[in-house]
Amino acid sequence: MTRADKTPAAATTAGRDIPRPPRQRRSAGGWLLIAIPYAWLVVFFLAPFFIVFKISLSEIAVAIPPYLPTIDLAEGWSSVVAAIRQFSLENYLWLTQDDLYWKSYLSSVQIAAISTLITLIVGYPIAYGMARAPKEWRATLLMLVILPFWTSFLIRVYAWIGILKNEGLLNQVLLWIGVIDDPLTILNTNIAVYFGIVYSYLPFLVLPLYANLEKLDVSLLEAASDLGCPPWRAFWTITVPLSMPGIIAGCFLVFIPAVGEFVIPDLLGGSDTLMIGKTLWTEFFTNRDWPVSSAVAVILLLILVVPIVLFQNQQQRVAEKSQ
Repeated sequence: MTRADKTPAAATTAGRDIPRPPRQRRSAGGWLLIAIPYAWLVVFFLAPFFIVFKISLSEIAVAIPPYLPTIDLAEGWSSVVAAIRQFSLENYLWLTQDDLYWKSYLSSVQIAAISTLITLIVGYPIAYGMARAPKEWRATLLMLVILPFWTSFLIRVYAWIGILKNEGLLNQVLLWIGVIDDPLTILNTNIAVYFGIVYSYLPFLVLPLYANLEKLDVSLLEAASDLGCPPWRAFWTITVPLSMPGIIAGCFLVFIPAVGEFVIPDLLGGSDTLMIGKTLWTEFFTNRDWPVSSAVAVILLLILVVPIVLFQNQQQRVAEKSQ
């Protein structure tokens, strides 16, 4: 059969023409299944983002609410057209003029990245141990990981104050075993913030990583052992690469909320702890500068969303090339 005799609807495999299955049309239930997450995204993400972005273009005022809206949808399209003509990024330019904001962004990203790395170092052995535990113990271990969520997040953070203060439990134990001679100053430092973030977000890394490691084919490790591969080398060449989707998902679940964290740095961190969540709270509630605080929130969202979208597109292109 010549090239001209082949039709686009056929594929050649081992000298035989195998027709491709016809493209199926999506049913009403399929469209509904897709529409639900998109509706959720529009209602709980795009709509609030548009409101915050609209406030970020407004001017501060002594009123309730404390800003003069640039776009008033109640006045119709005339207000939108007038706002486009008077479009101004003054609030965003103000963020570049005061070094407090960009230092807060950098400090937040740094603290979140270090906390995510520590959480990964602590959480990976936990998830690996759970995945390799006997099946009758896995449900119990999984419940123990989820157990802290049964207590209020605020109470759990307050408990760390009693643990990390100078006369707290940690210093008392270190003094009792003779590791230190004087109490360590941990509370109101960045170290206390790391303790709080790692403890609070550890389950968010362990759970997706455990789900990934539990599906790992143990026969691959057995084959590597039969071929003379040491256990540590099999771990780095087989287990870690195959668990990479769980690592990436867990790191995202820790890093994203940690960047905008407010409660932990406010309670455990000191005055030198600079994070964008505290800066945003100060602008919004203390200074009552809603336009600038909205601009801070928009920039924070872009810092988090844009790299994630680019990373996902890169992963999709790699997956398409490998097929």
